[in-house]
Amino acid sequence: MPDAASARQHVHSPIDHREIGSYPVATHTDVDAAVHAARTGLADPRWAALSGAERADHLERFADEIEKIGAERAGLTTAQNGMPIAVAQSAEGDGPVGLLRYYAALARATEPEQRRPRLDGKGVTVVRREPVGVVTMIVPWNFPQVLTAFKLAPALAAGCTVVLKPAPETTLDAFLLAGAAERAGLPPGVLNVITGGADIGEHLVTHPGIDKVAFTGSTAAGRAIGRTCGELLRPVTLELGGKSAAIVLDDADAVEVASGLATASLLNNGQTCYLSTRVLVPQHRHDEIFDALADLVSSLTVGDPFDVGIHVGPVVSRRQRDRIRGYIDTAVADGLPGVGADRALPDHGWFVAPSVFGRVDNTSELAREEIFGPVLAVIPYHGLDHAIALANDSEYGLGGTVWTRDEQAGLEVARRVQTGSIGVNFFDLDVGAPFGGVKASGLGRELGPEGLDA
Repeated sequence: MPDAASARQHVHSPIDHREIGSYPVATHTDVDAAVHAARTGLADPRWAALSGAERADHLERFADEIEKIGAERAGLTTAQNGMPIAVAQSAEGDGPVGLLRYYAALARATEPEQRRPRLDGKGVTVVRREPVGVVTMIVPWNFPQVLTAFKLAPALAAGCTVVLKPAPETTLDAFLLAGAAERAGLPPGVLNVITGGADIGEHLVTHPGIDKVAFTGSTAAGRAIGRTCGELLRPVTLELGGKSAAIVLDDADAVEVASGLATASLLNNGQTCYLSTRVLVPQHRHDEIFDALADLVSSLTVGDPFDVGIHVGPVVSRRQRDRIRGYIDTAVADGLPGVGADRALPDHGWFVAPSVFGRVDNTSELAREEIFGPVLAVIPYHGLDHAIALANDSEYGLGGTVWTRDEQAGLEVARRVQTGSIGVNFFDLDVGAPFGGVKASGLGRELGPEGLDA
């Protein structure tokens, strides 16, 4: 909690509760100053007059600077949110570097103007691409560095300026980004970092100096932001929650499915928005696949996420741990067959054992609600059409997977699922392809050229 006397937020690690740092808590006056700096930077010739190639030079220098501190940034993420260090090194350490370089290349290749012949043959229309303006970016705690880069890299490539608000749980790493931007020579006002909670985020979203909002977080918060931006006629990109389905086809190998779901369903202690946490299986193979998943969760090591041999670290906070355990306790009380819930855990930190429950009804809260923890629900189906109907029977539509020996059959199934992106026999984001959700999972797309268009 903030220390009122010093107006600082103290950050404690979910691993062992030790204090790992603190940061100043912003006020509405600080927000106003940051937005003013961003508006000033937007008009400053040192930024506004640059060509795409010149902006690309800035992005590449920025990438070089954050690459130098990749290990420090990854370690700080792990200390703040419990992400296993191997995941942090790849996603948080390397991910932002790659994104900055990808969008630097797009900035070089994208012409600012396009000449289109008129359909009536009378001359041409010149279509000019201009930066949308000052963008506020509100990012979550689960992948703080790379989700910032999802937004920041294309915004800088487009010539926008930015006011970034990281999550209170993972703010310290945002200062590392800001320092790297300064060392890279980004002009004043181009990147501004504001700390704080929901009240600061609300002030940013409603601020008259903001031209666009980019938000990743819960669906509930996204709905509120969407309502505000609709009233203001302010462009907004919303990447929200998910409850994605893994559809296991009848020909799939149970052991291979379980191995693949270790990442596709449990990445980052289950704290990943697109995970396939509803596992849809043929009724007659339910017990076989459930047993394979039970073996999987039992084999995953739980402990200090700085240990490279650990698969599952603590979740981000006590509140998050208690919330996840509430779902597990309900499933146990309902008599669902399950494995993992009674596992012994470290006596310090906010740990939750990876768990799997079988014979789950798709109408239950275990199947409907985004748990955001290492909990899988195995749901039996009767025939392919029933499986697809179950997959689509969700308010969410962000990710998903199909598991089969027949890739073409998997693609045919994937095309019928109402979701933003879906993988066949694996799931991983592609920087060059658009990412985002349908239904309650969001509006708009990030990554790929579509991220620059936004």
